[in-house]
Amino acid sequence: MTARSPDDPLAHPSEDDALVHVPEGRVPSSEHGERLLDLVRVMARLRGPGGCPWDREQTHRTLARHLLEETHEVLEAIDADDRDRLREELGDVLLQVAFHAQMAADDGAWDVDDVARGIVEKLIRRHPHVFGEVEVSGADEVLVNWERIKAEEKGEQPIEHDIPPTLPALARASKVQRRAAGSGFDWRTREGALEKLREEVEELVNAGPDEAEEELGDVLFAAAAVARKLGVDPESALRRTTTKFAERYETMLARAREEGVDLEALGEDELLAYFRDSRPDA
Repeated sequence: MTARSPDDPLAHPSEDDALVHVPEGRVPSSEHGERLLDLVRVMARLRGPGGCPWDREQTHRTLARHLLEETHEVLEAIDADDRDRLREELGDVLLQVAFHAQMAADDGAWDVDDVARGIVEKLIRRHPHVFGEVEVSGADEVLVNWERIKAEEKGEQPIEHDIPPTLPALARASKVQRRAAGSGFDWRTREGALEKLREEVEELVNAGPDEAEEELGDVLFAAAAVARKLGVDPESALRRTTTKFAERYETMLARAREEGVDLEALGEDELLAYFRDSRPDA
């Protein structure tokens, strides 16, 4: 790791450095954070002389797919409410963070301490209700303040600035709405958001073929707004519902085969009733 330039703000923290707000005392974990340091040491050994050839050959780009895969495995563990697996999968994500940081350190760019410093400072700046004098009414206002502070830090930018184009559509809608709320453009009540959703559904019901896509988009966007006012992540909600549907569908299909029921011969109401009665735990 190369020495910091005297002009680097990280070389000489200012008096109002956010790190002065870091709580003092023992690290509140079972082994005082020592195993995190072990991970840094192991990663440096793997990438160092006499280390692992595969690890030494990796780049930020070649590791990108692994980070994506590990993140999805974390989400799967969360949806399954499997705490043991979640612990394991979080370890895999933590490995990716340490790996990327070590590669940057090898290049003399920055290291894992710079990564940690950056996120600690960000957390402190964006939680003025904890580390400052700001008061909030609840979790929703915390998220709104986060976006407002972020906008102040980065200056005026288009509302979709730096949102990855690959972000799932519902997550993208939620993030755009949260940013708009940071500037005061937001539903004041949950009831207002729900009424807008009802309005958009009604417009979809009356839409013609050429209008269907646009009206459906309006319904989904309004649903994302309702989710935010309810404190629900729409991506997680849809994943769980899709999984629940798939499980019930497989149960229904097995039941239909066993009972000799032709699903295509059932009327809409009969099919729906058959599906409802085909719970996996029934």
